[in-house]
Amino acid sequence: MFKRILMIMLLALAPLAVQAQEVYEAGKDYDIINPAIRASDMSKIETAEFFWYGCGHCYTFEPMLAQWKKTLADDVSFRGVPAMWGGAMELHAKAFYAARALDVAEKMDQAMFQALNVDRKPLRSDKEIAQLFVANGVAEEDFYKAYNSFGVSSQVRQANSIARAAKITGTPALMVSGKYMISPRKAGSTANMLKIADYLIEKERAAKGS
Repeated sequence: MFKRILMIMLLALAPLAVQAQEVYEAGKDYDIINPAIRASDMSKIETAEFFWYGCGHCYTFEPMLAQWKKTLADDVSFRGVPAMWGGAMELHAKAFYAARALDVAEKMDQAMFQALNVDRKPLRSDKEIAQLFVANGVAEEDFYKAYNSFGVSSQVRQANSIARAAKITGTPALMVSGKYMISPRKAGSTANMLKIADYLIEKERAAKGS
C-alpha cells in the first residue's frame, strides 16, 4: 500500500518537476551577445530594457515590466536604455535622462508614453518636450539646465553605444548581464520575455555561485 501511495504522489508531482526544469535555448529563445557588454555594476546581475517612448509595444509592456521589477532580488539591478534610430528618438533619450537628473523619472516616463502613444503628440522638438515637463510641474529653467547638461549628453552617447554593441533590431528588448538578448520575436511574446529573463538571471546566479 505504501509503495502504491508513493507512486501516486510521484505521478502527481511529475508535471511540476517538468515545469521547474524548463530550459530555454540560445539561438532559439534568446541570443548570445558576442562580445559581451560590460555591466555598469559588476557586483549585480544587471538586466536592461531597450525601449522607445513612442513604441506601442513598449507602452503596453511597461505595466507588466513594472510589476516584474518589483519581484527582482537584491542581487539583480535594472536599468532602462533608450533606443535611437534617428528622428526625434535622440531627443526622447535626452528627456529620459533629464527626468532622472531632475528626480521625476516615474512621472515623466508615464507622461512621455502617454503623449506619444495616446495623445499622439510627436514631441519632435526641445520646445515640445519642455512644455510637457512644465505641464508636469518642472520649472522650464530646471528642465533646460538638465536637458542640455554634459551629464545627460554623455548618458545619451553611452546608451547609443550600448544599443549598437548589443545589435538590437527592435524594441522592447531585454538584456541580461550584457551576455544575453531577449526579443519578442524569439521569445514569442512580451510575457515570455520575462520568463526567459528569470531563467537567465538564475543561470547567472548559479554561475556566480560556482
